[in-house]
Amino acid sequence: MKVLIIYAHPNPMSFTKAVLDNFVRGIKEAGHQFDVVDLYKIKFNPVLQDKDYAFFVDKDLPEWVFKQMDMRKMIIELAGGPVRRMIAKLYIKNKSDDDLRELISSQKPKDVIIQQKKVAEADVIVFITQVIWMHFPAILKGWMERVFSYGFAYSLNESGWQGDPDGRIPLLKIKKAIIMHPTFFNEKVYREKGFKESMEKIIDKWSLKYPGIQNVDHIYFHSILAVDNDTRKKYLEIAYLKGKDL
Repeated sequence: MKVLIIYAHPNPMSFTKAVLDNFVRGIKEAGHQFDVVDLYKIKFNPVLQDKDYAFFVDKDLPEWVFKQMDMRKMIIELAGGPVRRMIAKLYIKNKSDDDLRELISSQKPKDVIIQQKKVAEADVIVFITQVIWMHFPAILKGWMERVFSYGFAYSLNESGWQGDPDGRIPLLKIKKAIIMHPTFFNEKVYREKGFKESMEKIIDKWSLKYPGIQNVDHIYFHSILAVDNDTRKKYLEIAYLKGKDL
């Protein structure tokens, strides 16, 4: 089984790193293939760029949407200074719409393409990170925004382009996702104040199941700063067993 681990924490001495190490120890013992993407280590850029919109210019993009996006004007405006804009205007002057689609598609960011290849080859994807404002930290949230792009993670039918969420077509073929989340708040808070329900609706259901991952296992290591060492050891044992019993 091929396991892709997306890891995000800036501190190599953190408990989150210990969770990663123990999970990896488990999957090594189980004999699975794995790849760890350390987002801070590779300095992944989480900010959506203008070139990221090249993913939307897919061959299945409806003609009326393509026309509405006014790609000719966009190419010229994004070219740079006055001279570059003039060159771009001359370059695309006699290009057909199909030529423009091909041109824009060729500008897809290489860092995203690399990550999408890793996702496409994985049977299981694992997210190991801390909780920030009841979600992933910005670097991982941005990874998801850029990597789970149109044409790769999902597509849209006609009703989808009209704004109907049921018009989204899932494209991901990953069998399972696992999320391991050390938290600041305790389990009672997550359960009674609706934190758990809200996170799982946004992350598990919308971000992972909606693009096609049916099985999502969301694990919380609650109140990591307040619990005793024995509890932390139990948490790490859970991480290890999740890898070994994958």
